[in-house]
Amino acid sequence: MMKLLRYLLLCALVLPGAVNAALTIEIVGSGANQIPVSILPFVAENSLPQNMTSVVAADLQRSGLFKLVDASSVKMPPAEPGEVSYPEWRSRGAEAIVIGAVAARSDGKLDVRFRLLDVVKQTQLAGFSYTVAPAQLRLTAHKIADVVYEKLTGDVGVFSTKIAYIVKSGKHFELQVSDADGYGAQTVLASNEPLISPAWSPDGSHLAYVSFEKQKPIVYVQSLLNGARKTVAQFKGNNSAPAWSPDGSKLAVALTKDGNTQIYTINADGSGVKRLTHSSGIDTEPNFSPDGKNIVFTSDRGGSPQVYRIPADGGDVTRLTFDGNYNVTPRYSPDGKSFVFVQRVNGASFNIAVQDMATWQVQLLTDTRKDESPTFAPNGKMILYATEIGGRGVLAAVSSDGRVKQRLTTQAGDVREPAWGPLLKNQ
Repeated sequence: MMKLLRYLLLCALVLPGAVNAALTIEIVGSGANQIPVSILPFVAENSLPQNMTSVVAADLQRSGLFKLVDASSVKMPPAEPGEVSYPEWRSRGAEAIVIGAVAARSDGKLDVRFRLLDVVKQTQLAGFSYTVAPAQLRLTAHKIADVVYEKLTGDVGVFSTKIAYIVKSGKHFELQVSDADGYGAQTVLASNEPLISPAWSPDGSHLAYVSFEKQKPIVYVQSLLNGARKTVAQFKGNNSAPAWSPDGSKLAVALTKDGNTQIYTINADGSGVKRLTHSSGIDTEPNFSPDGKNIVFTSDRGGSPQVYRIPADGGDVTRLTFDGNYNVTPRYSPDGKSFVFVQRVNGASFNIAVQDMATWQVQLLTDTRKDESPTFAPNGKMILYATEIGGRGVLAAVSSDGRVKQRLTTQAGDVREPAWGPLLKNQ
């Protein structure tokens, strides 16, 4: 319980900026085999400022892995397993159901409890209770959806995580953070100069990014708890493409301080800069492996932009991509077994692809034309990226097998440069 409370506190404190319009999610593809599940209305939730069952249901539905069995006709929803008529829900086609209840406390907080039940075996798969403030109901619903997702699929849920992205409206730029479902967007930084390349620290407490507010690209690190920020890389020339090491102690960056753009590492406080690559080409877009031992990056050292790998302490460089003459923006999967990148297809379209580290097999995941900036969900099951639909910049997501697809749009402007936040260790 204390871990949950610490997690809720961090999410409540994240960002001092104003709340903006939410991203709207449209589901445009689903998984092949969906699990039929019903989310029954939580007892006494009608009096709450936030309907929890609708949030849980929406989370599961947009994953593409679940088929929601309608429960709107239930007049007296059960709160305990002994009140459940399993034959009724089996006849409706549900294999699992979620039941729950909310009760007000004298201190103004709420007791929330839920149970996930196996309809076929008539057993309980999971059950938790939380004590939360009314403002934390939506986050608690995401946590419930995470539990349901994990118990029914075997994979970690990421509904309670956050995403960062850039919104451009005219000449105005905002670095924003929202829940993974696009709700509750808040502004970290607003500027009349470009903002690019947001990157989450491993503990989710800071964002690194590049700002042009001083008429040149400079790398900053900003706290999401109090808004304080510090300059990390402000060398001669360009400072760009920050990427955190898994332990949060370092950043990999692309700098032109010694000539051509090359890959360097630098301590998170801006000290200890170390050059890793030494090529006559342009080396950029670094990304650490999950174990911290290697860095993948983009380089045109061979004549065309391709993906390469180098040990995190420097050493021999290995080329990883050979399919086509344009492969950029590599990002490791959370398990380190593959990486996602942008590939130019048929000389015209830029699409998201994933390559297996062991077999070198490449799978094309998208069929739009202007995809960029891929970022893995922390469970590795979805990839968030930027694209263009109808002349507008939007975010989109695709599952790592290419089956499930989503679009995230906002009326506020063009949305670019997404970065999916981490799973917090104290969840």
